[in-house]
Amino acid sequence: IMDIEGLGYGEALKHLAKKYGIEIQETVMTDEQLQSQNERESLLIALNYAKNYYQNNLFKHDEGQAIGYPYFKERGFSDKTINTFELGYSLESWDAFTKEALKNGYSLEVLEKAGLTIVKDNEQSNQNKSFDRFRNRVTFPIHNVSGKVIAFGARILKADKSQAKYLNSPETEVYHKSNVLYGIFQAKNSIRTQDVCYLVEGYTDVISLHQAGIENVVASSGTSLTIEQIRLIGRFTQNITVLYDGDAAGIKASLRGMDMILEEGLNVKLVEFPEGEDPDSYVQKIGSENFLKHIRENATDFITFKAELSLKEAGNDPFKRAELIKDMVGSISKIPDSIKRSIFFQKTASLMQIDEQLLISESNKITIERARQKDKDRERDNNRQRLQSDLPKGVTVSKPNPNVNIGDMPSFSEDEDFSGFLGDFTPNQQNIEVVIDAPDSTRTVLSGMALQELECIRLLINHGTKEVDPGVAPGVTLTHYILDEIDGMNFATPIYQEILSMFREQFLLGNILDAQHFIGHKLEKIQMEAINLSTERYSISEAWVKHEIIVPTEEDKLADLAFQNILRLKKAYNEQQMKGLMKQMSQTSDITEQTRLLEMFMQAKNIEKDIAKELGTVVIR
Repeated sequence: IMDIEGLGYGEALKHLAKKYGIEIQETVMTDEQLQSQNERESLLIALNYAKNYYQNNLFKHDEGQAIGYPYFKERGFSDKTINTFELGYSLESWDAFTKEALKNGYSLEVLEKAGLTIVKDNEQSNQNKSFDRFRNRVTFPIHNVSGKVIAFGARILKADKSQAKYLNSPETEVYHKSNVLYGIFQAKNSIRTQDVCYLVEGYTDVISLHQAGIENVVASSGTSLTIEQIRLIGRFTQNITVLYDGDAAGIKASLRGMDMILEEGLNVKLVEFPEGEDPDSYVQKIGSENFLKHIRENATDFITFKAELSLKEAGNDPFKRAELIKDMVGSISKIPDSIKRSIFFQKTASLMQIDEQLLISESNKITIERARQKDKDRERDNNRQRLQSDLPKGVTVSKPNPNVNIGDMPSFSEDEDFSGFLGDFTPNQQNIEVVIDAPDSTRTVLSGMALQELECIRLLINHGTKEVDPGVAPGVTLTHYILDEIDGMNFATPIYQEILSMFREQFLLGNILDAQHFIGHKLEKIQMEAINLSTERYSISEAWVKHEIIVPTEEDKLADLAFQNILRLKKAYNEQQMKGLMKQMSQTSDITEQTRLLEMFMQAKNIEKDIAKELGTVVIR
């Protein structure tokens, strides 16, 4: 709340308490908290003073009336609009604002920390020299969600190539540009009401559209779109329509932010404008009604937009088309909602005239590789932190050379995860312990029941939609077969039970889940487990293919794998039941109860023999 709303510590607490109707008793803050609160509030007060000063210059100072005010009028801004956005003008004098602020009791330190004044050392006189950061520019105050001024954007009006056209406040205690959207305070209510946010590039785009009655519009404050800005929009709506300039640079800028918007689960559309036009110029040319009509008629989902744009460049070149398809699949794979992903895969398959299953397969590869890289990065950061904690004070660990891919180097342990090949275990390997890679990169030992549960889930995720034995039972899927065989059985491992429950619930609704559903799941633990279990650990040697040596795939022996796994699951489950019965018999002295438990134990022993006979193992009497 402090970062987003720009509030002090105490203000943030009161804000939350008031929102949820909680009565709070104020306590004495620490010196550190008090200092931080006081500094933030001092900066906000100084920034508000600067806003008023610049506004006063615009309307009441001769220079502002002669230079700044005419500029805004030429842009078509009314006085009402100028006041709504609190636009202003900073005089040409090097230090007019700083002198006035000092005269009114503001310290030079606060003015510098607020980004309003630049202070430089004068080596000759041993005195600091200060001057106004935004001198000789029109000013655009940047507000946080609650309406407080936290920074400024400023535009020079003279044709001076030695200076930047736009100048923005530096990062401060109250302003982090990646978290801020220009116009969000003025737009938030309209965004909620309209349930869509129009995203544009510049300050004047926001102001012109707002003046035309299109108030649900924000700009990314002169920066590339960030995750924090997308999440800020997500507080008010799940729908974003990107309105960028009609030139090539504007179109490329619009595409850069698409993947991030999709990854956050928001719905995004794009609108292209005629070449040479931007939202500011176009709304002034055709009016708000026609502008909104243009949006309705031209708003395109990102897949269609990207396909149409890129196909023009790719033409009939198969290599360029292949790269385009991979790029589109990469974008779709970031969408967290599996239903939306499925719809976009269908649309892409139709647009690009390609098999939908190929797109899904490519998406799985991309998602797996992305997750692996994420794990590598996380492990690398953890290692760096552990190493840093062991070093003497003052010694730091530098980041690795970006040209050296440490993640590709072999780890100390080259052990493979053989849990995917349990169906091939020989009888004397039934109780072997298997080491697997867990989602958090820690090493986990599985044995007995948990190992069989893992194999069952692996089979369901990778092959659940396939026919278990087309020759013997056509139309019966592996999911149907396994769920029928283990009906009433619950898994002891929580994550496997969670996944099993999903299969059961959806099967009762007539649906059969596939790997893509779990790889794109909103819970990271489910997603990572699915990625680990769906990864192919071995591939057929090219030499074998060359010599036409036929190697049976897992799919070729699916019925046998499933049968073996179900038997071992039942064996492990039965062993647990027997252990429980033995424990109960040892804890009771009641003869009748002991007899009942013994009968149950003998039944379980007979089941054990039947399973052992099928597996070819020997039961110790």
